[in-house]
Amino acid sequence: MFRNWMKILLIAIPSLVTFATQTVTGTINLIMVGQLGFVIIAIVGVSNIIMYNAFAIFSGIGHTINYLVAQNFGSNDMRKGIQRTYMAMYLCLFFAVVLLAVGWLGANHILRWTGGSEELVRQGGFYLELRFYAMSFGIINFAFHGFLRGIGSTTMSMVVSLISNLLMIFLTYSLTFGNLGFPQMGLTGAGLAVLIGEALQLLICAYIFFFVLHKRYQTRSRIAFSFSWPEFKLLSQESGKLGLQEFSLSVSMFIFTVFVARLGDHALAANEVALNVMSFGFMPAFAFGATATILVGQSVGRGMALLGRRAGTDTAILGTIFIILLGTVELVFADQIAHLYSSDPGVYELAAFLIKVSAYLQIFDGLLNFYAGGLRGIGDTTFLMRISFFLSWFLFVPLAYLFIFVFHWGSLGAWIALYTFLTVFGTSVMLRFYRTDWTSVRLKEAAHV
Repeated sequence: MFRNWMKILLIAIPSLVTFATQTVTGTINLIMVGQLGFVIIAIVGVSNIIMYNAFAIFSGIGHTINYLVAQNFGSNDMRKGIQRTYMAMYLCLFFAVVLLAVGWLGANHILRWTGGSEELVRQGGFYLELRFYAMSFGIINFAFHGFLRGIGSTTMSMVVSLISNLLMIFLTYSLTFGNLGFPQMGLTGAGLAVLIGEALQLLICAYIFFFVLHKRYQTRSRIAFSFSWPEFKLLSQESGKLGLQEFSLSVSMFIFTVFVARLGDHALAANEVALNVMSFGFMPAFAFGATATILVGQSVGRGMALLGRRAGTDTAILGTIFIILLGTVELVFADQIAHLYSSDPGVYELAAFLIKVSAYLQIFDGLLNFYAGGLRGIGDTTFLMRISFFLSWFLFVPLAYLFIFVFHWGSLGAWIALYTFLTVFGTSVMLRFYRTDWTSVRLKEAAHV
């Protein structure tokens, strides 16, 4: 068992650092721009939710490449893995153009649809436009990282993430407030920092894939450019299912934010602060979930699915330990943490209360990610799509509306609805993982489509 846990940690820790870097970057940036006022905090919070929705639509491509390449790596058929990665990049490039157009033409309208104040829309329109431009690079980066995780190279993925996110922090500090000789650009500077950081990350990822990994995997070989309709169909269908899974969750979170926005800008800002702090709990959830996908997928590729089931269980145990430790820190220091984001009592007092409420409930979000990662590893994407769609629209959204507008429970009611949803979702995915007939699990092939 010790050897298995060490193997899991060697893969999970770099992934944890990667997600932690992204989370810490978002936290530091929010703290910095938060000094501009609670309206700016609300703008960044709403923009984050909108970007989460935009990302979710296309995230299935990266998730699909992650598990397919993991299976190809396990079966020692990386020629097919490279070919699938190229076709994923073609899809990403097309959708990147779509995101550019949406940001250019519709940023103000989308921000207005959230129901925020006119002041929020006026100050936040161009910032959201810049975030759309950054996301056009981000979906391509996510596919590259999916490939790196698929081959087990989580350390390389970590290094790329560290470089780009450190640049984002530096530019946010410099461009937002005019430090170190840079122009003072306010919220626009913060948006440019994200855009430049994502663009640099794309350049680094491309260099790694086309040059660093070429000698080992022949990433620039002619066969990689060959087009296979069955493989493209497989990639599109799997990406669509995983994208719909994420999109159902993200749209329901968007509606949740719209509901909270009706409670006022202070409530919206406090909600964003609490969600940002809770994102530290998402770090081990995402990291160990990605690790489960890698280990399960590679085991399936080797024809040893039952070992993948054991690896998925061990990964969930270790991830839960991390979340419990983190939740304890958040519970004890909730007031001090919330005060870092805002000096407005109406914001930090409510945010601290929400942090305390959810400190240990985030364990269920962990279970969702751990076992969903394992199910992705075996290609059980149809179930993930269906359960996400059903619970998002027939449990989460109705409960949020009921608790906020009918029972008038305010922000607490909103978060009770959120964690009821995550508890049911996480438990359902865990049960599916253990009720699967692992002796019948096979490598995902295009012929099966």
